[in-house]
Amino acid sequence: MTDSADRFETAAREKYTHGHHPSVLRSHTWRTVANSAEYLIPYLAAGQRVLDVGSGPGTITVDLARRVAPGVVIGVDASPDIVDQANALAQDEGLHTVRFQIGDVYALDFADDSFDVVHVHQMLQHVANPVAAITEIRRVLKPGGIFAAREVDYGGVIWHPALPGLAAWMTAYQAVHRWNGGDPDAGRSLKSWSRLAGFDDVTSGASIWCFASEAEREWWGQSWAERAVDSNFATHAIESGAADLSELQTISAAWQTWAAHPDGWFAMPHGEVIARK
Repeated sequence: MTDSADRFETAAREKYTHGHHPSVLRSHTWRTVANSAEYLIPYLAAGQRVLDVGSGPGTITVDLARRVAPGVVIGVDASPDIVDQANALAQDEGLHTVRFQIGDVYALDFADDSFDVVHVHQMLQHVANPVAAITEIRRVLKPGGIFAAREVDYGGVIWHPALPGLAAWMTAYQAVHRWNGGDPDAGRSLKSWSRLAGFDDVTSGASIWCFASEAEREWWGQSWAERAVDSNFATHAIESGAADLSELQTISAAWQTWAAHPDGWFAMPHGEVIARK
């Protein structure tokens, strides 16, 4: 790995915007192929060898393993604690075709042409050089293999009611994410980044997460009410000058208000890409 890639990876690992606070992990463990990678389903087949980069707690990864069994699925993540948690999940689920290991997206520990599918979800927005990351992903894909990525675009997030505290949250979140070296509007750039990384056969699209029911508002709103005052986001907001403690408390209260509001509605658009090597 080059010195420049070392710097990119250090920035991504040390300044991950969300961190691994319990409120963050609860939102990650909700994710499945159906709600987070539906666009990939037509490209999955039994016996494929799949790599999931930035696999986090592993819920999408183990779902991929069920769908491509008896194919082997490997999840890689930069956090040793999260890798341990994901391996425990696989063991609890009784899945023997999936494993998790510590990995570096800029220097994947696999030979060229190793995988039929490489999947990424909500990871490229956090790295300092997404094109370099995708270039490395392309290296480990087999000829004809599929690179699949889905990333949120915070520039398109909308909500109701129009609470000032949520507008303050968006301003602070964008500032913190960029201060950490990432791109909170990554979804719109996936097609461009993939082409710059050497993919010529690229199909792009979009999908949306929407939180509107009472249960969804309670889960999403309370998660962010906690994150706003007690997570990496809160620490980084103060360190970067994006918000002070009083402002973070106002943001937290706004999320609680939104969660309790019967008309509460929140939508997050995502860019998606399927690129074939």
